[in-house]
Amino acid sequence: MGIPATIRDDFPILRQRVNGKPLVYLDSASTSQKPRQVIEAVVRYYEEYNANIHRGVYSIAERATAEYEAARAKVARFLGAAEPAEIVFTRNITEALNLVAYAWGRRHIGGGDEILLTEMEHHSDLVPWQLLAQERGARLRHIPFDDQGRLILAGLDRLITPRTKIVSLVHVSNTFGTINPVAEIARAAHARGALVVVDGAQSAPHRRVNVRELGADFYGFTGHKMLAPMGTGGLWARRALLEEMDPFLGGGEMISDVWLDHATWNEVPWKFEAGTQDVGGVIGLGAAVEYLERLGMEAVEAHEREITAYALRRLRDAGIPGLTILGPGLEDRGGVVSFVIDGVHPHDISQVLDTEGVCVRAGHHCTKPLHRKLGLGASVRASFYVYTTKEEIDILARALLKTRDLFRVAG
Repeated sequence: MGIPATIRDDFPILRQRVNGKPLVYLDSASTSQKPRQVIEAVVRYYEEYNANIHRGVYSIAERATAEYEAARAKVARFLGAAEPAEIVFTRNITEALNLVAYAWGRRHIGGGDEILLTEMEHHSDLVPWQLLAQERGARLRHIPFDDQGRLILAGLDRLITPRTKIVSLVHVSNTFGTINPVAEIARAAHARGALVVVDGAQSAPHRRVNVRELGADFYGFTGHKMLAPMGTGGLWARRALLEEMDPFLGGGEMISDVWLDHATWNEVPWKFEAGTQDVGGVIGLGAAVEYLERLGMEAVEAHEREITAYALRRLRDAGIPGLTILGPGLEDRGGVVSFVIDGVHPHDISQVLDTEGVCVRAGHHCTKPLHRKLGLGASVRASFYVYTTKEEIDILARALLKTRDLFRVAG
């Protein structure tokens, strides 16, 4: 029967109809839907023990602190961290990557140093390094991708030089779906003394991740793509790195002591968690991790592989004239299928699909340089998760045929 048959009732939003049609949600790479177990955990916090953390000594404040820190321990276990203190909570992975660029990069990167990225990075892993390079006089370099959306590693030894301080790359591309060989790249980077930052936004929700096995030094993730509330996410980093980094934000909670003219910092990870956190959201993140662990990440990955294989086959066999699917074959692909149809703008495709109750993403997916290299302004992206069914893929294929008819795409 597979995962969706056993869990779809856990997702209240999937019961509704849109434009008179059953909701077919195929935009999980943008944000995932939330199971009732996560929703109930957040509601329970606000109904039963809403209080600030790490401050009050009354009962509900102590319960809130305990649940918040329990969520940290759950995330640490989920990612294979050595200890909970290696997990810093942020609002999202964008903030996590900016934290690394600011707090580690501003201390260690100077004029003439090099930062190696890839051509398929999300803007969140491009812009922070661009800002740092401009400020410090560093040089940006990029690993190219081929016509199948796979990184070209033949020249990696020339791209990683003694001047390379950071290699930052996406684990799974949010546009191509490409699963990048992070461990291989990390070994090459470490051999030259460079640190490795991994954008795990599209990997942590979908497959077993062990940050130490990957060879990462920093690994960012975002909660709302892995069944958790929006406004949650985090950064894993080796404790030694966190210890020597300066704070990213200043204010309450991140201090040890404060005088009028100076301050000292709290221990990690709290040194990086200034101000009041989204306590309910983080508790929801902990519930999401528990939900995924009950399913088993091997089962989650197996379902994603099955549904992606079906989608690739179904779209190619549907007889849609002018259809081009972007990215690699199934063996190198996660649960993302981006495509274009000759003569039809991606936004028009998305609007027609919406009339059929189908939700997909249309645009550049925050990967403008990638699309520019392909000569495209935009593409359509269908992305899948634990609740996606083969029947929903069939609805997508039929809806795309309707798009063809509406716009009279020539065969």
